[in-house]
Amino acid sequence: MYDTAHGMTTGAVARRLGVSPTTVRSWDRRYGIGPAVRAGGRHRRWSPADVSMLEEMCRLTAAGVPPAEAARAALEVRSGAPAGGDVSVGGPPAPVAVEPAAYLKEPSPAPARRAAAGSGLPLGEVWQECRGLARASVRLDSPAMESLLGTVLEEYGLVTAWEEIMSPTLHAVGRKWESSDDRYVEVEHLLSWHISTALRRAAVTGPAAASPAPPVVLACVPSEQHTLPLEALAAGLAERGIPTRMFGAAVPAEALDAAVRRSGPAAVVLWSQARSTANHALARHVAGTTFGVRGARTAPLVLLAGPGWLGRPPGPGTARPEGLRAALGIISRLYEESAGSEAAGG
Repeated sequence: MYDTAHGMTTGAVARRLGVSPTTVRSWDRRYGIGPAVRAGGRHRRWSPADVSMLEEMCRLTAAGVPPAEAARAALEVRSGAPAGGDVSVGGPPAPVAVEPAAYLKEPSPAPARRAAAGSGLPLGEVWQECRGLARASVRLDSPAMESLLGTVLEEYGLVTAWEEIMSPTLHAVGRKWESSDDRYVEVEHLLSWHISTALRRAAVTGPAAASPAPPVVLACVPSEQHTLPLEALAAGLAERGIPTRMFGAAVPAEALDAAVRRSGPAAVVLWSQARSTANHALARHVAGTTFGVRGARTAPLVLLAGPGWLGRPPGPGTARPEGLRAALGIISRLYEESAGSEAAGG
């Protein structure tokens, strides 16, 4: 409950917004986003108008607006917000007019610098929505992450959302983790979970659920735990009406062999993130697996996906796509050719 006499403390405001108290103090120090009145001249006490201002700051930065510009817009919220009342009830603050270009334009290249604790994620030149997702993930702001991911998938489609926003943010979190003595692991876990949730929602809403066509088998090779690229591919195939069977992380060789023989797939995608997990013998075995009636037996096309497969040319019955867009193109053409052959033979 809000204390109308003294206002909310910085810690209480931070908990309400889902950010750290350090972030709130930093906004005050850097951009003047502080309480209009300070108790005793020193301690921060936040009024309802102050909290509305911070809520708008969170909303704008999560949308990718640069913090300095978001702060200027957020200050307008306080200037027009009611002076009293309980901020724990009621609707969201009225939107502030911000130039549309602030959301859509690509930022100027940032100067190169070493990542340090508290300096943000090393993103470089990326889309504004990518910066917004990064800021929300560092704040552990789950509602903002969920909203932004849903918006970019709807507005840009799966491939662009993955290549320009999701994947760059994941890579930036990984680089930050590597350069900060194992900090930010919680950021990586939360971001991965939200991206996985968004991708699975996209896959479920695709038209491929009842397709009679043979599926695409998606699996990580043994010892490989990175599944998000496969989840992105599964969602992209669902958009195109192509059925999939997702087997996830670290699929044992025997289980993969059984899955291929039982499902009779048109293609098998094997993901390897590092050369230490790439299993070329297993890939050759899968590419040589045949099924179907005698005299008309077929074998799946094996896609060697991920950086772990680099260094060797793909063997017979295999292909190595360079990214999500290429993998979708290869598989889509495979199904189009199959449909054309059936139509010609029918």
